[in-house]
Amino acid sequence: MPLPDEFHALAKRVNNWGRWGADDAIGTLNLLTPEAVREAAATVRSGRRVPLALPLRQDGVQTGAIPGRVNPLHTMTAINQEIFGPGTVATSDDAVTMGLQAATHWDGLAHVSHSGRLYNNRPAGTVTAHGGAGALGIEKAPPIVSRGVLLDVARALGSGPDGPGRLPADHAVTPEDLTAAEELGGVRVRPGDIVLVRTGQMGHYLAGDRDAYVFPSPGLSVRAPEWFHARDVAAVATDTLTFEIFPPEIDNLWMPVHALHLVEMGMIQGQNWNLEELGEACAEEGRYAFFLAATAEPFVGGTGAPVAPVAVL
Repeated sequence: MPLPDEFHALAKRVNNWGRWGADDAIGTLNLLTPEAVREAAATVRSGRRVPLALPLRQDGVQTGAIPGRVNPLHTMTAINQEIFGPGTVATSDDAVTMGLQAATHWDGLAHVSHSGRLYNNRPAGTVTAHGGAGALGIEKAPPIVSRGVLLDVARALGSGPDGPGRLPADHAVTPEDLTAAEELGGVRVRPGDIVLVRTGQMGHYLAGDRDAYVFPSPGLSVRAPEWFHARDVAAVATDTLTFEIFPPEIDNLWMPVHALHLVEMGMIQGQNWNLEELGEACAEEGRYAFFLAATAEPFVGGTGAPVAPVAVL
């Protein structure tokens, strides 16, 4: 079924093709300027470090609902092996087979296409079986360091089934919700920021209920990309597996936010970020902006990459 006119109208309003040149391959990460990084460093006060990644484990967040996105399979390839002879120093080594987007990760710009095109009007056919994402591989992303802003929508609305801890499963996060979270945090999202949107959905996974975490899920509304575009946000990450509201808010329009962010805006997006501890830390310290280090693993040709982000308050 062709994408509806409503989608194409939204796409036109947020499109960044050509903004940073015809050969650009990093999109809104161009907004991570030295000035933005210096301003990010100035947010550090207490030095409190909050990890945002899920552990990489064989019984991880993936349930098999997404074909090929397998949890990490950890295998030992050597155990205390004295490779230089008896009595010498021994080494242990291991290997992992996993989906690059198995746990906490960034979606790269080649992860999604629509109408036969990728970001900056590249053909979708530049993603190949042997070369992967030849034109827009995740390895092209620069070091991802900037001011992070937590928009704790679950806390701002306080209307979930468990109080302020979690949004209802059918809640689409709107621009109005994002503004309400700004007001809660006393912060204004500005160009070059990396926005983290907390829905509280991660609580299901942390409690051991993977199925409830995966589906159904609150997430970003199809209206949210215009809000991020107007703020000139560098990247967005959430505490859900699907990133956007799932099932979709518009019948038969699947993954429209993915397409608007990755294809039209050239903005990478993160999923499965654990924002629970960060939500508590920001509430305790009374501030929702911090230094964020979240560089993607540079897998050549990857359509995404695992990341171990750290917020420093």
